[in-house]
Amino acid sequence: MVGVTAVGLGMAWYSASYRVGPDDYGLPLAVEGQTWPYVGFWAVIGLTAAAVLRAVAARVPLAGPDVIAVLLTFTGARLSLGWRPEPLMLGAMAAAALVVAVIWCVPALRGGFRSRAGGR
Repeated sequence: MVGVTAVGLGMAWYSASYRVGPDDYGLPLAVEGQTWPYVGFWAVIGLTAAAVLRAVAARVPLAGPDVIAVLLTFTGARLSLGWRPEPLMLGAMAAAALVVAVIWCVPALRGGFRSRAGGR
């Protein structure tokens, strides 16, 4: 779980440190100032999402829990590094990430993946 979260945070940090195209397009670079509170916040959220996905994957077959954890951590951290949202928006982003992780688990917990495989 720690490795998956570290990969997502590393990708977000790397993505926030350069720009391929003109400044008018894409996400803004990591703005000046304190970035560590945002990185730390998304480390906690990434670990939580990875733990939820890993716990479900330990019980039932779950498609791509690591990929989803990296994607959620990367997206939240990258957006936070570029735009520095206020605490209320940051909390909403975190809640959305955790809801997506739970929604990803619902078909597996309801037996959707097992019924497609032909098992009971």
